[in-house]
Amino acid sequence: MTQRAVSPPPDAATASAAASAAASAAAPGLPPAGAPAEPPPGLWRPAPPPANSVESRLAEVRIKVYPRSVSGTFAHWRIVFVVLTQLIFYGLPWVQWEGRQAVLFDLGARKFYLFGLVLWPQDVVYLAVLLVISALALFLFTAVAGRLFCGYACPQTVYTEIFMWIERRIEGDRIARIRLDESPWTARKIRLKVGKHALWILLAWWTGSTFIGYFAPIRDLGHQLFTLQLGAWQWFWMLFYGFATWGNAGFMREQVCKYMCPYARFQSVMVDRDTFVVTYDRVRGEPRGGRSRKIDHRGAGMGDCVDCSLCVQVCPTGIDIRDGLQYMCIGCGACIDACNQVMAKMQYPAGLIRYTSERAIDDGLDARAARRRLWRPRILIYGGLVLLLVFGLLSSLAVRSPLRVDVIRDRGVLAREVPGGQIENIYRLQFINTSDEALRLQLSASGLPGLSVRTMPSESADVRVPAASNLLVPVVVRAPLDAAAPGSHPIRFEMRSVEGSAGPQLDLNEAASFYLPQ
Repeated sequence: MTQRAVSPPPDAATASAAASAAASAAAPGLPPAGAPAEPPPGLWRPAPPPANSVESRLAEVRIKVYPRSVSGTFAHWRIVFVVLTQLIFYGLPWVQWEGRQAVLFDLGARKFYLFGLVLWPQDVVYLAVLLVISALALFLFTAVAGRLFCGYACPQTVYTEIFMWIERRIEGDRIARIRLDESPWTARKIRLKVGKHALWILLAWWTGSTFIGYFAPIRDLGHQLFTLQLGAWQWFWMLFYGFATWGNAGFMREQVCKYMCPYARFQSVMVDRDTFVVTYDRVRGEPRGGRSRKIDHRGAGMGDCVDCSLCVQVCPTGIDIRDGLQYMCIGCGACIDACNQVMAKMQYPAGLIRYTSERAIDDGLDARAARRRLWRPRILIYGGLVLLLVFGLLSSLAVRSPLRVDVIRDRGVLAREVPGGQIENIYRLQFINTSDEALRLQLSASGLPGLSVRTMPSESADVRVPAASNLLVPVVVRAPLDAAAPGSHPIRFEMRSVEGSAGPQLDLNEAASFYLPQ
């Protein structure tokens, strides 16, 4: 005898709900029972923000990115550049050159020391040329390989790498950090957070102290710091640069690269289809999906991408490189290392994500053919301009005279007659010695017969200009009253090194005018 399940009779509530549902089906305009009533027509209705609205973008800013650690070829290169750049930054101020700091930007004395080179405000043209070279080099590197500078040598990237290394050593890798942040505050969490920020602040303070060491003798900063003898501006820049390092590398991180860096915004006008950038091979990878390593994925109609999302987890800016080239990508290659490890485990060829060009993916070019496409006109123009400017800058510095002289007339008295039937003009000679050795010079003048030159108040024709300094010397030039007709006459000051003096041997002349009264 078979048994048939019999449903229990509906109660009043069930019957009422069924009746309401039936009524709603009969009248589609009415809401189902239990649902909130729709506002009458004409009233404001809240709507979710569009995907690309300001609200949605601000929400993205508040989402914290937890990059996962990764090892591989490009991770090793990033470590090399971190060590190299920090050795230069922290070590260069301590290098000595002939008894002084090798690199020192002495703003108070208005002198820049670069090893054996001393630059004065009059040498601002060299700074302008250097800035032009840097800009053209940035254009060149971007046209060749995208944001290569951002991924390996940018200070924001370098200090973010250092801060994240400290964070991983204290709090653990990605999953451990996520769990720690989501967990309630305990003694362990406080200890880890305090320890992490203590090391961050110590490194930021060291960075700020080193920064001001480029503008003040760094060997004196330690004593001045601990005895509270630093100047107001030194305190300001040390704290400002340290706070900026702590804030940018510890908190803002990828937000600086995505929203604050102007280079991220205008790089799109400097890249083209032949630029080498971090690229996902969509032809080979799609359609993506999970699978067992034992199946024939090609026979199953699947691409090489297993959709593991490791490329997203290791990205320091939190983007998915499979969505194509994005301005947020800094070209660090972390996704390449992660993807190559997955490809090795799946026994697939490496390079599903790699440095290549858009044209190579679309046209199926091999690596050699893609590299040949790098030598295009814009690259040759950028490279030629950089080489030309570098050659011009180095040539100018090589032939640059270590002595610069400016002649200034005394405007108080144009000329005056002195005993002996002579006319006297007074000048001020501004000597700028850009070398590291003192210069001894002998002054003379030519252009009129019988000219004599004497410095004041020594009444000598010799001048000693100390090393890496400037000297203002009053000079008296005399000529016979009948040396020429009244009026202004061109003359030249001649400066020659004293015989047997140390330092470079110089022979300079500077134009001036001598006035003979009526």
